[in-house]
Amino acid sequence: MGMILESLNVRESSYVLLRAVEADIPAIVELMQNDAIRKADFDVDHESSARYLKAFRAIDADPAHLLVVAVDDARRVVGTMQLTVLPGLARAGATRLQIEAVRVDETLRGNGLGSTMINWAIAEGKRRGVKLVQLTSDASRKDAHRFYERLGFTASHVGFKLRITGE
Repeated sequence: MGMILESLNVRESSYVLLRAVEADIPAIVELMQNDAIRKADFDVDHESSARYLKAFRAIDADPAHLLVVAVDDARRVVGTMQLTVLPGLARAGATRLQIEAVRVDETLRGNGLGSTMINWAIAEGKRRGVKLVQLTSDASRKDAHRFYERLGFTASHVGFKLRITGE
């Protein structure tokens, strides 16, 4: 079990936010696989397991990154997100917090866990001295866009991605 970051009470349920550990990788990947939009991006064969482990170790070794899991009372991983602190020269040298790969177990969506996780991430960013919190969301995720707007985010930019193929 990873280091406890925060205990959360959401409605009548309790969760704990933890720094993810290697043992959490299968559960994190499963949460990501349950995403209909990104399902094809996730393999679970031996080769991909090694890639997940390599990626996890790189994230965990870098203090600018924090991979978080939310666990329920049964110690089941029910949520995850990755936080990255990005120093920059833009905005008079403002440091940003990037929130990525936010997932909540589909059976718990709408119960308040996701918004509690994001609000914790914002508070964590403040503790780390960030001046701007940013995230991206697939253009087709209209429900997610409304969710983030309810939390105070604005769709102020257009994001672009370029997929690099091959290894």
